[in-house]
Amino acid sequence: MENFYINHLAVLVCAVLSLVIGGLWWSPLLFARTWQTEVGLSDEQLKSMNPAKVFGITFLLAYVSSYNLAFMLGDALTTWKWGIAAGLLAAIWAIAMYVIISLFEQRSLRHMLINCGYIAVYFAACGFVLGIWR
Repeated sequence: MENFYINHLAVLVCAVLSLVIGGLWWSPLLFARTWQTEVGLSDEQLKSMNPAKVFGITFLLAYVSSYNLAFMLGDALTTWKWGIAAGLLAAIWAIAMYVIISLFEQRSLRHMLINCGYIAVYFAACGFVLGIWR
């Protein structure tokens, strides 16, 4: 394990990246209205959420997920290409579980595609950052 390395600052950036990508993904520029319709949430319901709780837990879980991927990419020979590939491979696990849950919840294909798209983009971006920022 002498060639094992984790860039802790890159892991932190990946956790922040989760919020940045999510902010864009679920913004009016991309999928906000479609997603809101698919999940059946009103503007009032969205405004009533506790942002500190939602974004705090989101950041914490993204931080843990980013460290998990960083451990997978800790080898000294890791490149940005392998980082993206490993990120997408990790996304397959998350997407598979998300789809299984969504099927039982009888979510629409549109709903699944929006959320699974975010998962794939986030993990690929995270893998890229961890792979290039050695």
